[in-house]
Amino acid sequence: MDDLARTALRTVGGIVGAGVAGVAYAALVERTWFTLRRFAVPALPPGSAPVRVLQVSDLHLTPGQAKKIAWVRSLAELEPDFVVNSGDNLAHLDAVAPLLRAMEPLLERPGAFVLGSNDYFGPVPKNPARYLTRRHAEVRSERSALPVGELVDGLRTGGWADLNNARAVVRMGDHDVELVGVDDPHVGYDRYDRVAGPAADDVTLTMGLVHAPYQRVLDAMVGDGASVVLAGHTHGGQLAVPLWGALVTNCDLDTRRAKGVSRWWPGAGYTGRGGGAAPSSAAPEHAAWLHVSAGLGTSPWAPVRFACRPEATLLTLVARDA
Repeated sequence: MDDLARTALRTVGGIVGAGVAGVAYAALVERTWFTLRRFAVPALPPGSAPVRVLQVSDLHLTPGQAKKIAWVRSLAELEPDFVVNSGDNLAHLDAVAPLLRAMEPLLERPGAFVLGSNDYFGPVPKNPARYLTRRHAEVRSERSALPVGELVDGLRTGGWADLNNARAVVRMGDHDVELVGVDDPHVGYDRYDRVAGPAADDVTLTMGLVHAPYQRVLDAMVGDGASVVLAGHTHGGQLAVPLWGALVTNCDLDTRRAKGVSRWWPGAGYTGRGGGAAPSSAAPEHAAWLHVSAGLGTSPWAPVRFACRPEATLLTLVARDA
């Protein structure tokens, strides 16, 4: 074998070895390397006292995930003023009891929830290659039903407000806050027409809640005056490229907003990294604050994360500058 062939074999071996190491890291390390993100969001009127909102999303829980359950329970030590659960809690027929155990100490705080498609339907095997194609967002019809009624009853009994196609006024710290929520747009369960209308003028702010951040819902909520919108669903891309970010969002939201805080206003949507409307830096005064959680779980059929750690978020709403 000549030197050129040996060099080629070493190169191929190195690439294969790096790939195997990367998959092992994504499956065995990062997938359960939970982290808490913290953001300050200037959404309150000048002079307002801050309010702390804990958002948990996309647990995709199965009964044996003791580490995830314990970590979620520990979030109660943050003593948030309010808790938002933005859906996709379940990944197994027997996951409701473990999910309610995970939420048990958080249910002692005021809170609200919306549902995701994976609260209704169980996960199914998928070709991993579909993740990087336009077909990744399709919802397959043969999925099995999950005990969503049992989940909803448990969260309601715990005292949390059900915001699936509903509005409510809740107390967050020192503030009355109007919540407007929809059921999951990813499976077409959103009915914003049932809750549409201008933001209340006798509350500190109006906040939108949705699982999958489809542009039609974001536009409607912000167009009606919501100044903060919380969502999940994207998993932050789940498999991200270091120094680049998410490759997909599993909806029509642009990849720049796959996780974290950004600004949103009607017409702000991107077609992708190379085009679309103006960036967040050009946000008009009426733009809302959008937070998309990368979530805490994965499908049992795709149990990997790369450059996108599983997360919960503590959002501190603070006063805007006068």
